[in-house]
Amino acid sequence: MSDKLDTPLPAPAMPLARDQSPEEIATMILAGRRIRECYRVLKKGGLNVVGEVLKGQGTFYEMTHYPLDDVFDGDSHSQYYYHAHRGGGLEHGHFHTFLRAPGMPPGSEMLDEPGATEPWPRGDQAIAHLVAVSMDGWGFPKGLFACNRWVTGESWYPARTVVAMLDRFSIDHANPSWPVNVWLTQMLVLFRPHIEALLWHRDEAVAEWRRRHPGEDVFEDRRLEITGYLPISVDDWLAELQAELDSSS
Repeated sequence: MSDKLDTPLPAPAMPLARDQSPEEIATMILAGRRIRECYRVLKKGGLNVVGEVLKGQGTFYEMTHYPLDDVFDGDSHSQYYYHAHRGGGLEHGHFHTFLRAPGMPPGSEMLDEPGATEPWPRGDQAIAHLVAVSMDGWGFPKGLFACNRWVTGESWYPARTVVAMLDRFSIDHANPSWPVNVWLTQMLVLFRPHIEALLWHRDEAVAEWRRRHPGEDVFEDRRLEITGYLPISVDDWLAELQAELDSSS
């Protein structure tokens, strides 16, 4: 991500296993095992995560949400959809994950932005974007990214508030696919340090952009789309976590 008019903004730092507590590592390893189990049952049927979401949805169009009405859990108030619009071989598409207001921790307050030029969802319609999961052409995750407000039409909560929401993301039903819903829920557990890093970096990137472009509505500036990206590998991160756990035992 870069400012087309200035020098590039700083990139987020890649988390390291050695910076996580033994309890956090154990939780992430368990999430990784659940993810691998999802891959196992999908592979037995000749399926993959992306194919499950697109199944029965007709022709695949860029920008269209899949499934067509999004996926929503009425108990946790978690939500996600899959779509594609980043061409040039960057990815096949990506999942956007959200938490809606009724599922947020008590006291969650969105940013007070008197300079906003577009209305933000409020009240029970308020919604926070947690993270996006970038997928490759074989249906496996390749990266995580955070983005500007205009990209998803979200409300805007400070990073510390969104971080507190991460544990509440859960899609606990079988539509459109039980293994996909389990997989995505566990991805936010396995890569929790990466998501936190992206969220803190997101706020820093927005603040720096505002400094560079005073008097403009940073949240609607189309020049600032992706605030930060981190490449990921389920196998590599699990191996690093397991090596750290083994070295500390």
